[in-house]
Amino acid sequence: MASPKIEAVIRERHRMGECPVWEEETGQLVYVDINARNVCRWSPLTGEVQTVGLRNRVGSVALCRKGTYVVAAGTCLGFLDWGTQQVRWVAQLDRDKPRNRFNDGKVDPAGRFVAGTMPEASAPGVWERGQGSLYTLHADGAVVRRLDGLGIPNGLDWSLDHGTFYHVDSLEHCVRAYDYDLHSGRIANPRLLFQLPAEQGMPDGLCVDTAGKLWVACIDGGRVIRLDPETGTLLSTVEMPVSRVTSCCFGGPSYTELYVTSAADGLGPEQLDQALVSGTVRVGVSGPLPVPESSGKTDASLRNCNSRPRVSC
Repeated sequence: MASPKIEAVIRERHRMGECPVWEEETGQLVYVDINARNVCRWSPLTGEVQTVGLRNRVGSVALCRKGTYVVAAGTCLGFLDWGTQQVRWVAQLDRDKPRNRFNDGKVDPAGRFVAGTMPEASAPGVWERGQGSLYTLHADGAVVRRLDGLGIPNGLDWSLDHGTFYHVDSLEHCVRAYDYDLHSGRIANPRLLFQLPAEQGMPDGLCVDTAGKLWVACIDGGRVIRLDPETGTLLSTVEMPVSRVTSCCFGGPSYTELYVTSAADGLGPEQLDQALVSGTVRVGVSGPLPVPESSGKTDASLRNCNSRPRVSC
């Protein structure tokens, strides 16, 4: 891959920018600042960042109807109306684990919201193992626990044929692949796809490009890596101008821009004095392919890695 052009597009200092998703209808980037408890929208036309504050730390956001988003905050799932800034809460999970909260989440190709819960750190860099779970929110409001005994459930996405689910466990420093039943949302048959050496940070958010390859943000590693899910091979590395890289997604008019979020929390005084310590970086890459102009609509095989599906709500 040729050396990409990297530019900072959101220079506001985010405590923990995460879970970016491109909203095609409005041409905006939607994301969260977990520790500031904010859901954010950035317009590339105006450069403005709008925020809605929630009562708890918000781990993830996903698209629903226009002006409405599904949010995972604290241990609750709900629907945020951007206009009124009100949330209709529909479920509370992990009631038996008061130190847990929701982390990363994403909409599956069938319109279900899938998100994981994780334990809060008991000390800096220390988490209790086996406390995380992965849940699916269905259109009828039912919530099903799909996986448990996880460390820190994090980045997630699906293969182009929707038959494989990719998932990061940050505490285990790994990316796993699972069989995925699109009809039911059932997840089965876990296998190790990639193990990140501990000295290279922790794998965090991920996304899939139109070649079916995985892009994984490495927090405290200052890089985004591209993986071949068939072989588990590291294909390329993009070094970033920030160290606490958290997540990534494709966006822009032709989905050839990789938006990479980052965090300021966890940095020392010397690092915080740097000009760019957190925010969102845009990377011009050649990996994803634009939807053919003649198609008139996004092909089903591309929908999951270009235009994100919306929650059925």
